[in-house]
Amino acid sequence: MEKFSCAADNHVQGPLPNLTKFSSLEGMFLQHNNLNGALPESQLSKLRSLLSGELPTCWTQFKELFVLNLANNNFSGKIPISLGCLPQIAILHLRNNTFSGELPSFENRKELVLLDLGENQISGKVPEWLEQSLPSLTVLRLRSNKFHGTIPSSLCSLPALQILDLSLNNLSGTIPHCLSNMTAMSSEGRARGFIDFASVMWKGIELEFGRYLELMRSIDISSNYLSGEIPESITSLLELNSLNLSRNTLRGSIPGNFGQLSMLESLDLSRNHLTGSIPTSFSSLTFLGHLDLSYNNLTGRIPLSTQLRGFDASAYIGNPQLCGPPLTKDCPGDETVQDPGVPDESANKETKKDEDKVITLGFYVSMGIGFVMGFWGVCGTLLLNSRWRYAYFRCWDNMNDWIYVTTRVFKARLHREFAMAN
Repeated sequence: MEKFSCAADNHVQGPLPNLTKFSSLEGMFLQHNNLNGALPESQLSKLRSLLSGELPTCWTQFKELFVLNLANNNFSGKIPISLGCLPQIAILHLRNNTFSGELPSFENRKELVLLDLGENQISGKVPEWLEQSLPSLTVLRLRSNKFHGTIPSSLCSLPALQILDLSLNNLSGTIPHCLSNMTAMSSEGRARGFIDFASVMWKGIELEFGRYLELMRSIDISSNYLSGEIPESITSLLELNSLNLSRNTLRGSIPGNFGQLSMLESLDLSRNHLTGSIPTSFSSLTFLGHLDLSYNNLTGRIPLSTQLRGFDASAYIGNPQLCGPPLTKDCPGDETVQDPGVPDESANKETKKDEDKVITLGFYVSMGIGFVMGFWGVCGTLLLNSRWRYAYFRCWDNMNDWIYVTTRVFKARLHREFAMAN
């Protein structure tokens, strides 16, 4: 079926049928009827790819348009220049289509909070007009396109930027050193404008965040052709929750003060050419729940901390010179030098035996001393003090007499009662 029509002359009543059965549906006409009930969201999601073709060029007439969501369709062609001229546009979702060509200018769109153009075929360079012209831009998502060239330093001038995703493009050059200028990622604060939801890569999984999006700080520039070293300035983004620099050609060592990124929950530096050891400051990343350092040229022992050893060995594989738990490869000297992070069981057993011996000996010595002190405390007093001795034995005589008399009286009473009963 290509069309589904319930036009005015049909006077259709009741709820709609299950539209998901119409897999080839291209048009739907439901106007002027008495339909009732709600259209389930599950059905809408099945029909969301019906829109196709190129976008019109008449967007300048929508001067009050605030949100435009055309995501997850089959739109193609270039993004109209007029779309970048919407004066009040704040949220623009165009992801997961087949838009091509270069990105039109959104310069001076001061209300723009979210720009999501991911999963398209947009080409050209990441534009320089981003600098200072988008003061409210909080989410910039250009992943999985055909952008090339370097990452412009103008991105560092976006004061409200909290989520930056440039992954899966053809970007080259080095990571800008001016990242420390991203004030929204280096200090605590709330998003400047309204954001309904955004798609974010989180711990290797693409998720949609809504109400908690304003709490997130994320940078993903993975799967490009970036080179050079990881800039030290990236460790000044103290509110960063997620950092993904994987699948590039980054070289050099990991900055030693990575540990000051105390809010970091996900870190992926895998499949680069990083060298040197894993900084001991990684032990300070107490919120870190996802770590991947695999397939680099890291060397030395994995730092002795429960935090780092709690990850699976797959987080470290592909580094031939890396050693220590959770990897099965021992570090040089592990056979003779006891690892301070792992207790020696044999030594513990010997220590426990020695402690048991000391405790047992101490118990018997204490018991003996107590007995001697108690015995001679009583008997010594009776031997040395005649008045106490006479009083002591008089007390025992009186007690013996009382017991004897009481027993005899009780026995006589029982005998008498028994005789009367017979």
